[in-house]
Amino acid sequence: MNMLPQEENEHKAAVLGRPVPVLAILTVDEPGGGFRGNRSNFADLIRTGQAMGFVVYVLTVKELLLHRNKLRGFVFHKEIGQWQKALLPFPDIIYNRIPQREDEMQPAVRQKILDCRRHSRVTLFNPSFFNKWQLFEWLRKSSRTRPFIPTTRRLVQVGGLGRLLRKHGYLYLKPESGKAGKGIMTVRVHHEKPLPYRLKIQENKRSTTYNCSTLGKLWTRIQKQSGGEAYIAQQGIALASFKDRRFDLRALVQKNRLGVWEMTGIGARLAGVSSITTHVPRGGQIEDPEKLLTYSFDAERAHMLLQKVKRTTVLIARQIERASGLRLGEMSMDLGVDGDGHLWFFEANSKPMKFDEPHIRQKSLERIFQYSAYLARKKSNKAGGA
Repeated sequence: MNMLPQEENEHKAAVLGRPVPVLAILTVDEPGGGFRGNRSNFADLIRTGQAMGFVVYVLTVKELLLHRNKLRGFVFHKEIGQWQKALLPFPDIIYNRIPQREDEMQPAVRQKILDCRRHSRVTLFNPSFFNKWQLFEWLRKSSRTRPFIPTTRRLVQVGGLGRLLRKHGYLYLKPESGKAGKGIMTVRVHHEKPLPYRLKIQENKRSTTYNCSTLGKLWTRIQKQSGGEAYIAQQGIALASFKDRRFDLRALVQKNRLGVWEMTGIGARLAGVSSITTHVPRGGQIEDPEKLLTYSFDAERAHMLLQKVKRTTVLIARQIERASGLRLGEMSMDLGVDGDGHLWFFEANSKPMKFDEPHIRQKSLERIFQYSAYLARKKSNKAGGA
């Protein structure tokens, strides 16, 4: 009789007399009995986890019943290319991949996440999306991470915007709960021009520019564009460029088999020709970070900067986890390097999108299970009184 990989792992564990670790990928259900999220990513996670001796399945918030020993989850069967529902063991580890903020903000979902964080039998990591304003508040608390943060303020009143523009003639305006460059605007002041305030608004792969004569008119246009959504205003940084196109760095930081933060990999994103962000969905382009940094500086300086990125991302990840009080296992970060070689932190995401670089991608999948194995061991030792 042929066994499926999940069953094989359980069988091997039973023969060896030790429990097999079980990881559930948490998401929300879809009308009609399915589930939401990036299915190819989930299938990759299941494949990697099975190869590393785990039982892995997709679990919806609705099916996560904390008092049950068996739960209804989804498993991907590669042989037939289909997802099937099955009764599976209660997870040792829960990896939160709820795909959208709106899903996570539903009262029933928020309550279930809260119950998981309080329940002794549940070990859940990355419990929620980050809020941009909170991120900067957390990083401001440490003198070690403060130097990497651009001036950042909540965009509440026209007077505050005016003060920032007097200090920094170039600003980025970002939604507090934005993702993948959506809703980003920039403001530049050209005092010598009759319409001195230039507002650029990101739209898919291009941007639209509005020129305003007064600060009041600029504010009205921003308010109209933001639609009442909470925004932050951030000092614009003159980023290093490659052939007149700005670029930034995208780093993935994860916990390893010892439960310690480590940089998994780093990529670069080159801004689209008429785009104000470097995000690939907005026209950005994937590039090699060493090539771009060498072009802007030189080979030796590029190498030194990449080493600095490695140290800084780990420092930032530790501070975010410490200040937030959350159990975190991974995050992606957007960083920039200015013309003087100073490193700037722009954003962190607790639900990283798939990295397109193959070497980073495979390592990132394995790290999820290395960290999960560490958490499962820790949990088992605690239960055994060790």
